[in-house]
Amino acid sequence: MTADSVVARPLRTDRNFAVFWFVQALSEVGNAFALVAVPLLVLQATGSVARMGLLTATAGAASVLTGLFAGTLVDRLDRRRLMVLCEVARAVLYALIPVCWAAAPQVWLLYVVMGSAAVFEMIFEVAYVAAIPNLVGKEQISAANGVLQTTNSAAYVLGPMLAGLVAGVFGVTTALSINAASFAVSAAGLALIRFRPREEPGEPAARGFGLREGFLAGAGFLWRTPVLRALTILLTVFLFLSLGMTDTFIYHVRHDLGQNDRVVGYVMGAAGVGTIAGAALMSPLRRWWGFGPCWLGSVGLCGVAVAVAGVVENVVVVGGMVLAYSLGVALAGLCSMSLRQEVTPDHLLGRVTSAFWTMHNVLAPIGAVVLTALAKSIGVRDTLLAAGAALLCIGGAGLFTPVRRRHPERLQALDQ
Repeated sequence: MTADSVVARPLRTDRNFAVFWFVQALSEVGNAFALVAVPLLVLQATGSVARMGLLTATAGAASVLTGLFAGTLVDRLDRRRLMVLCEVARAVLYALIPVCWAAAPQVWLLYVVMGSAAVFEMIFEVAYVAAIPNLVGKEQISAANGVLQTTNSAAYVLGPMLAGLVAGVFGVTTALSINAASFAVSAAGLALIRFRPREEPGEPAARGFGLREGFLAGAGFLWRTPVLRALTILLTVFLFLSLGMTDTFIYHVRHDLGQNDRVVGYVMGAAGVGTIAGAALMSPLRRWWGFGPCWLGSVGLCGVAVAVAGVVENVVVVGGMVLAYSLGVALAGLCSMSLRQEVTPDHLLGRVTSAFWTMHNVLAPIGAVVLTALAKSIGVRDTLLAAGAALLCIGGAGLFTPVRRRHPERLQALDQ
């Protein structure tokens, strides 16, 4: 029996994948707890929204800086052990908050914890993406990504509700204790699984930790690979337009449509449903249609949904458009990630992933500022119409690039 036949077993019968799936679901629920608990803790201690913004900025800056070297770590070190280390570190960091808060609120500690946790989170996320081809066969990458993302999306729908319940009954620090425990369980589970051998004969491992060996090596591969070069450029513009879209939708529902916070919650719940649906549909749609039609179709869906949301005044229709937009974003993101995993050599995958995310993380926040500023100055209707048209232009531009091909991964395999 060959190695390929072993890894090609159905995902549901693969013990390593099943354990990985389970513990990552728990870890994502923990992350969802933190999304609710940390802002509540800041507001309880300071009453300042500005402090929360500064905390978010601290974590964001730490993520961007970490992206410059995270890929090198992932490609040079054992990925499973690195992921275990990151989970243990996050468990300890988040556990410090309830322990110290038991004596007295320590707001400065939140900045230390969130900044440090962002470093380990970025390293973990890069390792997570790079580890999928080490966990399943290449022919199963899309299916594995779809299953994992479906579960992760469900965690971010259910997690905040559970976090609010726990925080209300037992206190906010208890919610953070559960977050810490979820990382500890994830570390234990990861320690039990085994990855396939990473390197093929003749593949050079990452050497050194400098900018040239790390970020620039990953960025160079993106640029040299035609389909990834085009996809990186198109997605950078896509994310520039989309990062602030949730805030714009919320403002539209609350301000323009005059709805209350409960309705805003329902609309955002529709976004969560759309993300789950997109994750669940990605693998079969890509299998039936191929990469190009699936990715370009998802971007087109986003453009139409955003434009329609801007011109209608019925909140139910707007909720449907938010669902469709979230479905398109999930499809586009997962298709892109799966393609990078398929065409990037294993010894470069961490650095390519890190370079890809770092470039987007630098530009996307600027787009969020621009989009929300436009919504305030010229109105949501015109802003969403312009953003929808721009998204459709991204899809149109993709028709003139290798992104349009049904199976660009096969051409890349022949080039290699």
